[in-house]
Amino acid sequence: MNAVKNGGASIQALVALPTGTNTAAEYAITIAATDISASAGLALTTAHVITSAAAASTAITTITAAESTLNTFLSKLGAGAKRVEIQRAFTDKLASAIEIGIGNLVDADLARESANLQSLQVKQQLGLQALSIANQAPGSVLSLFR
Repeated sequence: MNAVKNGGASIQALVALPTGTNTAAEYAITIAATDISASAGLALTTAHVITSAAAASTAITTITAAESTLNTFLSKLGAGAKRVEIQRAFTDKLASAIEIGIGNLVDADLARESANLQSLQVKQQLGLQALSIANQAPGSVLSLFR
């Protein structure tokens, strides 16, 4: 995509997904294309022949206008690039926060499951001890009859 040639395409960065009746354009950063080619966009040609003060003045006016057009476009391009960079940094921070949040959820689940496992192991051990005690009781009663 070339935003600086004749018929170039605008640069568009999507900052959010459109929802409902909204369009992608409402959620995008757009940097408009501008033709900065010497002959068409900046109106600079080799036809300027400086043979007099008036011709030199006309050439200087043309060059000044071309410089102004170029500076304006470069300012818009720089501002758009900065907005895209800010959005990228925000997206990176958001992705990092989401990843940390998911990690915390997984860690919390692991801690809970570990506690559940220990609880079940203690219940199993208590059950085995209760069964052992229950098995000893009939033997004690039978030993009284001997």
